[in-house]
Amino acid sequence: MRKRLRAAFALAAVVLLPSPAFARADVVLTWNAIAVGTPAGNPFNQARVLAATQLAVFEAVNAITREYQPYFGTVTAPAGASADAAAIAAAHKVLKYYLPGSTATLDTARANSLAAIPDGAAKDTGVTVGEAAAAAVIAARTNDVSTVPEFYMPTSTAPGQWQLTPTCPAEGGVSLHWINLRPFGIASAADFVALPPPALTSVEYAKNLNEVKRVGSKNSTERPQDRTDIARFYAGSSPGYVMNLAARQVAVAQGRSMSDNARALALLNMAISDAAVASFTTKYQYTLWRPETAIHGADLDDNPRTEVDHAWEPLIPAPCFPSYASNHGSLSAGGAEVLRRIYGAGEHAIVMTNPNFPTITLNYSAFHQITADISDARVFGGIHFRFDQDAGERLGRQVGTEVFKRNLRPIGDPE
Repeated sequence: MRKRLRAAFALAAVVLLPSPAFARADVVLTWNAIAVGTPAGNPFNQARVLAATQLAVFEAVNAITREYQPYFGTVTAPAGASADAAAIAAAHKVLKYYLPGSTATLDTARANSLAAIPDGAAKDTGVTVGEAAAAAVIAARTNDVSTVPEFYMPTSTAPGQWQLTPTCPAEGGVSLHWINLRPFGIASAADFVALPPPALTSVEYAKNLNEVKRVGSKNSTERPQDRTDIARFYAGSSPGYVMNLAARQVAVAQGRSMSDNARALALLNMAISDAAVASFTTKYQYTLWRPETAIHGADLDDNPRTEVDHAWEPLIPAPCFPSYASNHGSLSAGGAEVLRRIYGAGEHAIVMTNPNFPTITLNYSAFHQITADISDARVFGGIHFRFDQDAGERLGRQVGTEVFKRNLRPIGDPE
């Protein structure tokens, strides 16, 4: 088991208003905190909205600073335009477009942020640049995913095939249409589909099933309290929340510039969103059953190393889609890979909190420690096999690597 240090202090998690630490940071980080805290529905739509928002912020700031290769290259800025005003206007316009239910709050945040910038031509032209960048992103993402949800209804009850779990609506497995979401930073999600899961009759499958059966049950006596804590924490903390919180802290600690932060957050959230598309594509290609279905049906898997338990329940209710590969594993690893490449793998001071879990404070010095805890969280929560997590992490790292290499390169940097 991994030892988890407990902080002697609690860092206030960002919900909608930035903490004092982030209030002193540049507006790119401040508006990232606002974006993460604006309700966006499920974690996958949040990832999409954050990617669009941060891409618009990058394009706006970069049109003024001109340090990196642009994403579109169609946004121009006159000399002297305010990068602060551009970032504020870009983030506000994208968020307001995708999340109209938060219009009043976003309008207030915009007014407060712009009030800190002296009136004049620099501010006005900066706002114009930001709104142009936002418009470019919104136009490019038009019809990027169906607005009508699609569902998956199992066509077979054969062993290994995913079946509806207690959280499912009558229509079937959710987010099937997400496999058609247009990626931000990779050519095609199909290029990142994971290799098949282990055969039901294999030693590896039995080992994984027996692990989650022991430590992931609702009433497990083999799950330490710290693993129960992380299972609950990461069930209620999306990849977008987790990785952006980590990025903001490290960016402040390293004293990164506004331009650097705009690029880093754009790449981070592009990778998280694109990993979701690849992960859902993998899920609905293999349609592997969840651990609870597997344990209830262990007498049908032709594996002598597994035993049925019809009364078994997971600690955390399983999301309503197939098990392999793990979404949280994929999205978080995609984001972590980008952060590792930008900030370095370790020697960080990351404090992970969530106001929904006020008694839990997690401390990390490296990004891989976060993804390791996320993998444990899904297994100890009873909703994933360990091989789901391993495949998800590999998929995410591959997506993150590709997003980083293909996009927003420094000017003059060889491809």
